Amino acid sequence: MDQAAQSQNQREAALIARIKAGDRGLFYDLIKPYQRTVYAAAYSVLGNPTDAEDAAQEAFLKALTHLGQFRSEAKFSTWLVQIALNEARLRIRKERKGLYTSIDEGAQDDDGEYFPMDYADWREIPSETLQRKELKEALQRALAALKPIYREVLVLRDVEHLSIAETSAALDISEASVKTRLLRARLMMRDALAPGFDGSWSMGSPTYKKVRPF
Repeated sequence: MDQAAQSQNQREAALIARIKAGDRGLFYDLIKPYQRTVYAAAYSVLGNPTDAEDAAQEAFLKALTHLGQFRSEAKFSTWLVQIALNEARLRIRKERKGLYTSIDEGAQDDDGEYFPMDYADWREIPSETLQRKELKEALQRALAALKPIYREVLVLRDVEHLSIAETSAALDISEASVKTRLLRARLMMRDALAPGFDGSWSMGSPTYKKVRPF
């Protein structure tokens, strides 16, 4: 663990101890660095900004209420993300309205394995192209259309940049499952985007790059 991370952990431990002792006004300082990540975790399940915001706020309230149950051997950020994911999943179970149209329907074998239409990594798209409004909108649609189990991993790893180990802990799945779901999610994202957005078309034919899985 580097010095900066160790210092952050010590600061968090001190804040948590003071909050548990009754100084609840410090709770905002504790969660401030993780507000975006908690929202992103909730969004990865719900796929709706308003619902994700509500779930994130509820997750923070639950974290405050149950802070006494937090075990210091775990990372606080991972614990917080787990609460957000659980809250978002609870909302899905309660509503259960078939909110999603999955982009991977019809692209599976008899065992449910996903077969991509190509083998290009969605992250290979040049950064200047990602700034284009139409591609931003296409990315949002593609992300929303992913099944939650894939969207959760993709958001935590590729958007919020959690490590494989942190993602595994937050989702309570094995690191091998994180890697497998992440690869499939990246392939499905690339398949969902219109050909040519990344400039890969050459003389009418796509020139795909090799996938870098993890």
